[in-house]
Amino acid sequence: MALIITDECINCDVCEPECPNDAISQGDIIYYIDPGKCTECVGHYATPQCAEVCPVDCIPLDPAHVETREQLQAKYEKLLAEKIK
Repeated sequence: MALIITDECINCDVCEPECPNDAISQGDIIYYIDPGKCTECVGHYATPQCAEVCPVDCIPLDPAHVETREQLQAKYEKLLAEKIK
């Protein structure tokens, strides 16, 4: 399951540099997580780093993008292969 940043985001800028997949970017009003790149840090860390550093706890699981751990691992491997090219 990808993560999502809710409208409680305070634009503190701490989550974006923590994402190993470059899935987080500044949106029009708040930060945005690209569900196509978010692996919940599977392949990199045991827990999602953006959620770990968020001071307002506004990065929950995105119910619109349900994925198993195996699917997240496959997404990580695909992103890694694309990065190497």
